[in-house]
Amino acid sequence: MSLTFPSQYDFIPRYFRLAFTNVLSNIIVPLANLVSIMFLGHLSEIHYLAGVALAGNLLNFLYFVLSFLRMGTTALTAQAVGRDDREGVLLAGLLNGLIALVLGVAIILLQYPLGVLGFSILDVAPEVKSSAQAYFNTQSWGAPAILLNFVLLGWFLGREKNGLVVLLSVVGNAANIALDYLFIIHLDWSSMGAGVASAASQYLTLLVGLFFVCKEIPWQEVKELAGKIWDIKAIRSTLTLNGNIFVSNLVCMFTTLTFNYEGAQMGTIIYAQNALLLQIWALSIYIVEGLGFCTETLAGNFKGKGATEQLAPLAKVSVGMALLVSLVFGGACWLFPDDVFGLLTNHAEIIENIDIFIPWLVLVLVCNSVCCILCGYFLGLAQGHTLRIVNLIAFGVGFLPADVAAVKFESNHILWLAFFLFNAIGMLMFGAQLPRTFESVVENDSVSIQL
Repeated sequence: MSLTFPSQYDFIPRYFRLAFTNVLSNIIVPLANLVSIMFLGHLSEIHYLAGVALAGNLLNFLYFVLSFLRMGTTALTAQAVGRDDREGVLLAGLLNGLIALVLGVAIILLQYPLGVLGFSILDVAPEVKSSAQAYFNTQSWGAPAILLNFVLLGWFLGREKNGLVVLLSVVGNAANIALDYLFIIHLDWSSMGAGVASAASQYLTLLVGLFFVCKEIPWQEVKELAGKIWDIKAIRSTLTLNGNIFVSNLVCMFTTLTFNYEGAQMGTIIYAQNALLLQIWALSIYIVEGLGFCTETLAGNFKGKGATEQLAPLAKVSVGMALLVSLVFGGACWLFPDDVFGLLTNHAEIIENIDIFIPWLVLVLVCNSVCCILCGYFLGLAQGHTLRIVNLIAFGVGFLPADVAAVKFESNHILWLAFFLFNAIGMLMFGAQLPRTFESVVENDSVSIQL
């Protein structure tokens, strides 16, 4: 028996196929990181683990902000696929690959001042700082591979080659685990070994990805297109899109870091409770982001084909799935708080009163899940301008005033209110822009926000 869908919803089987592989490739990452932490956690000195965690946070911040390379590549590639424009598909990968290579080399050249700047603002023990610098200095050499892998993943996602995305994720993370064991445990390189393992696994992933590209794309075809990479209009359009996504990512990361920092100033128990709540939020994000990647690919494809009649159904299905995920996570925490948080810690003093903050967690999960989906939707339409404006307004109007009040009154409830307002305002503003996109195929980065 086969299911049939109305023509506007005939993408649903394709949607769930893409969503499954995207979520699968996404959840492999935290599992591999967990194994790496286990290796470091079993060394004789705890400062190795603390140092790698510290440097890892700085690098995660840097690479999250630069993940516009993946996002922008997916959008432009998906649209070119929808137009059946092979040249556009190749140029999307080549131009963003060039940008990634330049940025990666710049990180290597600037790793010393970046490290000095990052570690100077953190007050940590000398041995922790030494371990952090050892990891940072070695892992930074993997920057070109990491950024080029962003482009490869975005290019494969835009072409719906999700099997390759899963394969690259498995190869990279399996290699990282194996090399962690070799360098950390067997060779006893501790923090430096973790950095070497991370960088080497990224280069291995890059080689595997390029192997599949070379199998499909003749070198002669790439050479013939090389001159078109320098087209001023294409460069300006790509840089505009990437620049808008960069600002949007920066605002999101700064909001999360500020939330963490202000929580830490309210005492160890509050900070620990917030950390556990954010672990649930982060886990849900890995799944919702997979749905967002799928939404981005299909939205870009529909835009390229001019199939605007499928944009509204896509938004409905994607938002519905995201809400389902957020309600499952939120409901589990609300109904079984002791069981859920008891898996994360055995410290009774932390989970004793954590339930008073769970309503805030549920609200954040719901609003943030919708925001993630709509971010993916507008990214697929290459509307980076919308992301930038929405997140800047959500931060300035929602998060910042409430955050100032939270600091003044030393209230974790007001701090969670600030985080909720950031997501709620973003959700409402994205939602207000949706009807406009259903009417016609909008031009890239030409959206004006209607307030």
